[in-house]
Amino acid sequence: MGLRGALTDRATRFDWIDLFAPDGEHLQLAPQSIDLVVSALALQFANDLPGVFAQVRRALKPDGLFLAAMIGGDSLTELRQSFAAAEAEREGGLSPRVAPLTDVRDLGALLQRTGFALPVIDSDRLVVRYDNAFGLMHDLRRMGATNVLVERRRVPLRRATLLRMAEIYAETFSDPDGRIRATFDILWLSGWAPHESQQKPLRPGSAQASLADAVKRARKS
Repeated sequence: MGLRGALTDRATRFDWIDLFAPDGEHLQLAPQSIDLVVSALALQFANDLPGVFAQVRRALKPDGLFLAAMIGGDSLTELRQSFAAAEAEREGGLSPRVAPLTDVRDLGALLQRTGFALPVIDSDRLVVRYDNAFGLMHDLRRMGATNVLVERRRVPLRRATLLRMAEIYAETFSDPDGRIRATFDILWLSGWAPHESQQKPLRPGSAQASLADAVKRARKS
């Protein structure tokens, strides 16, 4: 559980929580007790992301805001592909080495399914360069992002497989200067606890303009 407190400006006092390390993913927050929940690059480690979202939604006061950034999308796709190719070649089978990550479309659907209003999803792609795959893996270890998947192979990784992975990575995902690329997709999300003051979608059939007419006018012009 992260930092709790109260932020005060000239007119408003509100309670907030910085959700940076889910404690067993049981947040133990009272219903409708928080105005703002913020999470920065922690939710990709959650085993039960729908459960965490549901708990956050339950804890927010009406018109409370949930803001988060998490690693997802095609992050580490180069490492995933290189490991898969090396293991298929050297060991005749695959072991999951990189945890599955949430897709942008799935994240938006999850916000809606757990009851958030006005969900917004965006993404930024960062490409980080390293001298070799071992530099990338060193950084991942220091981030606490080592392999903890239940389905992983329960035997030590063979040295020959690891070296072959690094070779494939360098052959497939290197720049002209010899340095390798590592992709990280940062997914940004926001959602509100429903409140009567929020913008509502118009009733079906209540539109005052026709899309077909607008297209015709655009073609004529």
